Amino acid sequence: MVSDSESTLVEIHLSPGNEHDASHGRRSMAALGAFMGAGLLMGRAYEGDPTRLLAESFGLRPVVPPRRNRTAPWDYDREAYRERSIVERLFCRMKQYRKAATRYDRLDETFLSNLMLVLIAIYLKDTTKTRLE
Repeated sequence: MVSDSESTLVEIHLSPGNEHDASHGRRSMAALGAFMGAGLLMGRAYEGDPTRLLAESFGLRPVVPPRRNRTAPWDYDREAYRERSIVERLFCRMKQYRKAATRYDRLDETFLSNLMLVLIAIYLKDTTKTRLE
């Protein structure tokens, strides 16, 4: 999932539970294309060279800490890295809805469409709340 706020989804797709997330993160980056100079906040699971190089080829600035066992670690923006919790908060908000928290759907399309409905409900709830304030 790629998100730019706690209620706005940019890109989402399902992946098998027995595959690593990094390859699917690269798929999301390829779907998004180039955003020159934008920061890409990623967890340590995405810190591999192929993922970082792909992000840099699209003009994205990867904000990810190196693994502790790296021989040549790099510097990263620690303050910006703290903002990666935006996507985690969106996952937590989605899990408040039973359809998103439990996967009883047999088809991927049905599950993904239910996730979209949940995300629409979250977005509408946020926009209504900001209008009232």
